[in-house]
Amino acid sequence: MFGFKKNPAAVLRGSRNRPVAVLNHNRLATDRIEPQVFEAMMKEPANDDRHRKASARLADRSRAVEVNLDEL
Repeated sequence: MFGFKKNPAAVLRGSRNRPVAVLNHNRLATDRIEPQVFEAMMKEPANDDRHRKASARLADRSRAVEVNLDEL
């Protein structure tokens, strides 16, 4: 917590675009991610054509095939 309070930008730079969780007495006080990472997270699933196709196919139960996992 002390290092984050003193220089939050340095902590974020040191994370190399990975999420940062800040703990205070072993409890989550805050979490931070770089804006570019957040934007990518928001764009990826919703705008991905593969995601839309997979969701549509999962919703169409008429084409489902029943399998036995032991036989695979």
